Formats: sequence, structure tokens, C-alpha cells
Amino acid sequence: MSACCTLNVLLLVLADAECEFSTKRSILDQVQYFSPVQKIRDASTEADQKLRAFDVEISMRQDIFKKLIVLEKQKETLKPEPKRWLERQIKNGRRNGLHLPGETQETIKTLKNKINSLSIKFMKNISDESTTLEFSDKDLIGLPDDYFANLKKLEIGNYEVTLKYPDVFPIMEKCRNPETRQRMYIAYNSRCIKENDPILHEVTELRHKLANSLGYPRHTDYATELLMAKSSDNVQKFLTELSHKLEPLWEDERKLMLELKEKECSELGIPFDGKLHPYDLRFYAMVVEKIKYSVDHTKLKEFFPLQTVTEGLFKIYQDLLGLKFTEVENPEVWHEDVKMFSVEDQETGDLMGYFFLDLFPRTGKFTHFCVKQIQPGCLLTDGTRQVAVGIMLANFTKPLKDKPSLLDHSEVTTYFHEFGHLMHVMCARADLAEFAGYAVENDFLEAPSQMLENWCWEVEPLKLMSSHYATKSEIPEELLNALIKSNLANAGYIYLRQIVLATFDYKIHSKIEKDINKVFRDTSREIMGIEELEETFMGCSFQHLCGEYDARYYSYMWSEVYSMDMFYTRFKNGKVLDPETGKDYRNKILKPGGSKDALDMLVDFLGRHPTQDAFLKRKGLKI
Repeated sequence: MSACCTLNVLLLVLADAECEFSTKRSILDQVQYFSPVQKIRDASTEADQKLRAFDVEISMRQDIFKKLIVLEKQKETLKPEPKRWLERQIKNGRRNGLHLPGETQETIKTLKNKINSLSIKFMKNISDESTTLEFSDKDLIGLPDDYFANLKKLEIGNYEVTLKYPDVFPIMEKCRNPETRQRMYIAYNSRCIKENDPILHEVTELRHKLANSLGYPRHTDYATELLMAKSSDNVQKFLTELSHKLEPLWEDERKLMLELKEKECSELGIPFDGKLHPYDLRFYAMVVEKIKYSVDHTKLKEFFPLQTVTEGLFKIYQDLLGLKFTEVENPEVWHEDVKMFSVEDQETGDLMGYFFLDLFPRTGKFTHFCVKQIQPGCLLTDGTRQVAVGIMLANFTKPLKDKPSLLDHSEVTTYFHEFGHLMHVMCARADLAEFAGYAVENDFLEAPSQMLENWCWEVEPLKLMSSHYATKSEIPEELLNALIKSNLANAGYIYLRQIVLATFDYKIHSKIEKDINKVFRDTSREIMGIEELEETFMGCSFQHLCGEYDARYYSYMWSEVYSMDMFYTRFKNGKVLDPETGKDYRNKILKPGGSKDALDMLVDFLGRHPTQDAFLKRKGLKI
């Protein structure tokens, strides 16, 4: 058998095994995030532990690595995707230390297993957290009537409030009682401190040791090596420069927030301390939108019932990307709230995959918003294509018997964003499981979905996704225009907050820190001038730190720069619902999955190299 044939056979066997393993493992290790049954979640967590240990064993197969090194000489005979796969395996082999002495490899294996075990425990602690607080009517002044309708009322007349999204954020954004906001902020940002603080310290220390064992000075160098940023120095430069550009915006916003706080304190008859506390920020950001941009979010919410938003969102995505969604009747699902849909190509009728929507909070479920790829869309050994399967997990307010679930505009935007990830899973047509779905560089992963968030700030899409829940009337023009103009509101606050989180993540993964909480407090003070509360530490519930975004949280900001360039270059000027542009986007950005470098996909779609210009203009910054 020729060397070329040997190479192709070997790659086929390995790639097929990867596809089968990836498909079967997801059934086992993803259930921990959404099963309503505690025993199943626990079993899935245990399975995850074992599977990650198996991952480590597989990643340390030096015998396979040596064969790939020998066959690397024939890689030019391969098609682009198998060639990329071979190059990726060899790179990962070196990043796993397979070129190092056996004793070092054993150290690496031990460190990886410890990190995996601790990360699973960190995430499980957050999912299992079930703290509740008790508030009176007086405590909750400023909250709309529909907020109370979803709360459990206690015998003494007070209300039980959880630390789930639908309970927390309305209080932080609308409650006029600062003591309530402070109490909620402390509770929410001190979740799992006792359990997760020691875990976080140990995990970051182990990551540093692992990076050093592999020859990298810092974990940040290891984490960014294969990404668009290429190096941790580029990440630091990006965050620092953008922070400086945003500072003038934040100074103006901060001044206005303090003026509004002084007025609010006077109206409530409470002392004004001249400071913005962390529990003030969301509240006064909302006041700014109302005062400066005339956005009434309580009124606006009435025009975004979940069902209407879903129908409009479906229409936009189907028309834009050339797809057809069909709800599956009587599907076998894990909870009565879950719905299942098939996805077909409009032109060919080909089945592309299935997705599930699990939209409401419950005990033990993942507490944030995310999309999970359950089955990769890829080619099988017989030449047929395995369809993709994805799940969207959300935490919207549940509907009542006499009133639907109503979404804030920010929730509409989040819904549109996460659904974009689902469409990446559905539309990717890579041949190999390694590159299926959104398997792109981490710092490009969010860009396709961030780009699609812009549809939530455009007139035509907003009209498709809205109507008054009771009267079915359209959003009044003045309210719609005010909402769109408010896109500039609080840009300094919003993005500097992201830079605080990204910088904190960067710092704790650049060197071993004895007090990670202090790093977070110092970073918040240095970048935003905000003093975090001593009794809180949001790092212990910051899921990204143990959810494969370690040293890579910067990627949200990094990828948004590219997302704005894509939108303004191709869609902004009258083409947000243009199917031809949407088809180009599907083919050049979504369809390749991870089979091409992100920069190459961007250049193909934009017709040039990407720039920061669109992002800076959109945020009111100078180029």
C-alpha cells in the first residue's frame, strides 16, 4: 500500500472514531446541564469526569502521534480539510507534550485530570445553588406588576425571590430601594464563594504549572497560541488600548449617573453619598435610557411576548439563511417545556439537523444562556452525512395562565444571539467532526452571533418580532425610534465592564495570585473606579473561568469588533433581510465550520482584511 493510501486510511479511521465518540459522549456528559432529575444530573457529571479522563488518555497516545509525524511528509497529497485535520492533530500533540520525556508526560496527564475534575465540580456547584431571599412590597418598590405575578408569595405576605435570571435582573435594573439592590447584589455575587473560591485558586495554579511543563511562560501564552490573537501580548494590548478609548465615554456616563442618583435620593428622602456602588450601575443605566433616550422598558416589554418574538425570529432566520423549520410533534424530550424542530434547506429540501428549545429556568438547570452541540454534522464512512443536533438553554420568565412570557429588549437580543449559535451548528457542512458546527477559534466563536444581534436594533426585524401581547398592535413609532437611538446608551459602562472581566481573567492566568478576589477588586477599581463589595466575589460564579474560556474571555470583545465590520460592510445599508447577502453569509461564514481559519473566512466575506472602524463608529468613538 502506498504512503498516500496509508495516510488516507489512517485519517479515515481516526476521524470516523472521533465522529462516533463525539456523538455518543454528548448524550452522556451534556445532560448534567438540563435534566430535571437530580440523579441523572449527578450521573452525567460522573460520566463527564470519566470521559474527560479518557480524553486525557487519548490526547497522550504517543504511538499515534509518532505515526502522524511520519505521515506528515505526505500531507500535501491530502485535500484541504484532511490536511488541516492532520496539522491540527500534530500541533495538539506537541501542545500535549508528546515530544517531551515520559516523566514530563505523566506530570502533564496528572495536571490535566486535576483541572478537569475541579472544573466540573466548579460548574456543578453553580448549577446546584438554590438560595432564596425574602422581600416585602416595600422592598420591591419600582418593580412592575408582572414581576410579582411570577414570585412565590409567602404566608406572611412577603415574596420569595430566587437567584435565577428572571428574578435577579429586574431587581437590579428597576427596584428603587437601594438596600434591596444591595442585598440582591451581595447574594448573587457571593454564590458558591465557600465552595468555589478554593477551587478557582487551585485551578488557576494548576494551569500555570501545566503551561510551564509544556514550555510556555504563562497559561495565557498557551491558551492564545492557536487563536486569532496569536499571543497573550496582543490580547493585553487590545484590552489596554480599547479601555483607554472607552474612558471618556464612561466619564460622561458616570457623571450623569451620579446626577440621577442625587435626584433619586432626594425624591426617596435618603442620603446621597456621592458614589456609584456596583449595585447602582444597572439601575442607573436603565434610568439613563429612560431620561436621555425616552425608552420605557416596562412599556416596551409588552410588545415582546415570547411566542411573537419566536415566530418573528424564526421567519428572519429562515428567510435570511434559506432554511425551513418544522416543529416535531410529540417529541421525546426531557421536560414538558422543551420543543423540538427539524431544519431543512429551502432549495434542496435536504434535512440539515434538529434543534431543541429549553427556554425556562428550573432547579438544577444551567443558570445562564447557551447552546450545546449534541451531535456534530459530518460525513460518515459510507459517505452519508450525519445531521447536526443542537440545544438552546435559556432562562426566560415562564408564562402565566392569563399572561404570556414577556421579554425585555435585552432578552430579545440574547435570544437572537444564542439562536445564531444554533444556526452555526445547523449550517456548518464540514466533513470531519473536528470542524463541525461552531468549532472555530475561540476568539471568533461569538462573532457570527454577535453580528446577528444587530437585527434587534433595526426597524424591519423589530417589527417582525413584536406586537402588543393583548391588543396585537405594533410598537408605536416614537417608542421604536427611541429604542433604536438608545443603542449608544451606556456604551462606556457596558464595554468597560466587559474589559474588567477580560482583564481579570487575563491577570489571574498570567501569574499565580494568592488572592484572586483582590485581583478582581483592584481591576474594577483601576478600570472603572468602582469599589466592589468586600463580601462578594463574582469570580466564584463566573462560569467562563471553568467553561473553556480561561484566559480567553477577551474573545467576546475581540470577536465583536469583527462582527460589526461584517454587519456594516455587508448588511447595514438596506440588506438586513436580503436573502442573497444572507446566503453569502451562510456559505462563507457558517458553512465552513472550523475547516478554515477565521481570518480567511472574514476576508472572503468582506472582500478585504477586517478593521476596527465599524466597531469604533458604532460606539461613538474616534477612529
